[in-house]
Amino acid sequence: MSLSPPLDAARIGARLDEFLNPAISTWLVTEGPARGLVGLDRAQQEFVLQWGEVIARDQDGLAEQFVTAAPQALRLMDPEAVESWLVYAMDLYDKQGQVPAMRALREVEAFAAQWREQRAGAVLTDVAGVLERFVCGLNGRNLNIAPAERPYTDTETLFLPPLLSRLPDKEANFRLYKAMAVHQWAQNWYGTWRAGTLLEALASARLREEDLDLLHALETVRLDACIARDLPGLHRDMLALGAALDATDPAWADWPGLTRVLTDPAAHISDSLALLDRLLACNSGSLQHPVPDAPPPPLRRPPSHCYRGELRPEAVRTCLEIRAARERDQFRIALAKLIEEQDGAPPAVETGREETLAETRARLTMARQPDPDQSEGFRFQLFLDGKPLAPPEGVISLMESILQDQGEIPPEYLVAAGPGLYKRGLDQDAELDRGGVDAVTAGVFRYDEWDYKRQHHRKGWCQLREYPIQRLDPDFHRVTLAKHGGLVKSIRRTFEVLRGEDRLLRRQPQGEDVDIDALVEAHADQCAGLEMTDRLFIRQSRDDRNIAVCFMVDMSGSTKGWINLAEREALILLAEALETLGDRFAIYGFSGWTRNRCEVFAVKRFDEPYDAAARGRIGGIEAHDYTRMGAPIRHLSKLLAEQEARTRILITLSDGKPDDYDPQYRGQYGIEDTRQALFEARLAGIHPFCITIDEEGPEYLPHMYGAANYTLVADVARLPAKVADIYRRLTS
Repeated sequence: MSLSPPLDAARIGARLDEFLNPAISTWLVTEGPARGLVGLDRAQQEFVLQWGEVIARDQDGLAEQFVTAAPQALRLMDPEAVESWLVYAMDLYDKQGQVPAMRALREVEAFAAQWREQRAGAVLTDVAGVLERFVCGLNGRNLNIAPAERPYTDTETLFLPPLLSRLPDKEANFRLYKAMAVHQWAQNWYGTWRAGTLLEALASARLREEDLDLLHALETVRLDACIARDLPGLHRDMLALGAALDATDPAWADWPGLTRVLTDPAAHISDSLALLDRLLACNSGSLQHPVPDAPPPPLRRPPSHCYRGELRPEAVRTCLEIRAARERDQFRIALAKLIEEQDGAPPAVETGREETLAETRARLTMARQPDPDQSEGFRFQLFLDGKPLAPPEGVISLMESILQDQGEIPPEYLVAAGPGLYKRGLDQDAELDRGGVDAVTAGVFRYDEWDYKRQHHRKGWCQLREYPIQRLDPDFHRVTLAKHGGLVKSIRRTFEVLRGEDRLLRRQPQGEDVDIDALVEAHADQCAGLEMTDRLFIRQSRDDRNIAVCFMVDMSGSTKGWINLAEREALILLAEALETLGDRFAIYGFSGWTRNRCEVFAVKRFDEPYDAAARGRIGGIEAHDYTRMGAPIRHLSKLLAEQEARTRILITLSDGKPDDYDPQYRGQYGIEDTRQALFEARLAGIHPFCITIDEEGPEYLPHMYGAANYTLVADVARLPAKVADIYRRLTS
């Protein structure tokens, strides 16, 4: 309830005059739709007026439209939803301009309806992680989750709607998400796309594009029967969802009888295609109907399933072709390694360019063995020189993936990689294992990137991975302290002062000593007949620092040599001082090679101690690739924002401007993306600062960081001493 009475029309007009043209504000209150402000309570009025003032700083017209529409918005939504509506409109203004933003402010009813849907609905971004883990627990390869208007799969990703609100609550809509994900997974596991049967039917014109929906309905029957046998609990949930959401059509009353053949455990995609042919022929009158005395089904309107989605053959074809070539080479390389382990010698890695070794065909054979856990009911056993092989888990998973796509291990796969392919595979392994972590299992993060030409973000454009530092140099810490012993002592003394000086707080109710001045005044008050205060003591107080800082260290190729040495020495000296100071700190290196391989290297995390291992990792910092900065800044800003600290600082140590192998990122694009990432960090309450040795830094750093948020260290040799001094000034 508002504690103050509502503002009248005159006072509202006066407030509007402060940020709008007086003529406009008068019309709004006396004649325009915003006169509804008079009927709001005081809290609502203040909410509208404060936000109107904020908007007017960017655009008067938007502020006018907001004030006009706000009374209706507050009737339809609570203040939190109204704020979301406003932020959405301003986001459109930032990215697309005034016209889309004005349209969003006018269409308040549409936003309110969507907001009500979202409150009851499930949002994919909120449940994608749970769904991915759920699907991972089923059989087959790991599958990603991504948004799309209708559900489908390309055999590597399950595409699901960004929002589901068809059912009355979030839990029910989540079950619908799960049913959709399971049905797309079932296409992969139970062979809708196996061996290219469906794709070949399309290529040969046996299957027409317009008949895909009917084929999908037939496949749904077959897949549902498979799910019912293997996952009966899930199948019961899917039946319940269908009963609640699927429309019943009397024309399809005979559908269960028509499709009974597809519920047989031995049914295959070829059976669905064969039944489709019969139904199409029957519909044209050239064959007897599968069910006597029943009318032909309305083939252009197959029965609906709330979780079915659609088939996307071309998306699948592209994935299958790329994956088949990749997995064939991986399997041949794996065979070469298995032969190497048995023979005790590699297959001539240093000489020759042959992709395969033909002589190994006779040594490798394969046989089927029953396995009820596989969708086809069998697995393959490898034999080398007639003896069974026990391949590692990764090779078994590779074989299962090939079997899932091909229905077999093709005979042409059974040949070991030759020197050319084998050497290339070793190089790829070294690349994947950078930092000692396999890139498949390393943490993968996707971040937006700012495209200044289009004035909006490219959503999830950059793929970033975290790696630990692989090379350790435990002696570097000792050598650095010996080299800079005097400087270390000086920095420590300086930082000791920063820990906070004792202050005398006077006139306290409790304390270590009596405040004589307060006591004299209290005695005078008592003599004058006044009540004597109890604040008669002095207490000592020490101000505690509450700072979290992250150092973002340039590990691009240009830092190789003397610059890299200076960076490492500076970090050692600073870390020693920070241990004295007690500030929480983390150190990460960064590098990159195109948007698909942005990298940060964890030297010391916030929750790790500064111990011998951390010192060794600082010594192991080395140069890598390019300086794609936007994604690392966004990643480290996220880590900083998670720290409970009054002050959060992101300090970058770099030798140059943003750059990448990708020519698009070079120049203005990279500078603008970095600037936007730094702006986003400030919005999150993080103070960015840059220390550079690039003499051209003053040309671009004021635009990126602001005129007061960077410093140039012209002499690389002075970097260790300057970094500590800069940190002292930043945090004191």
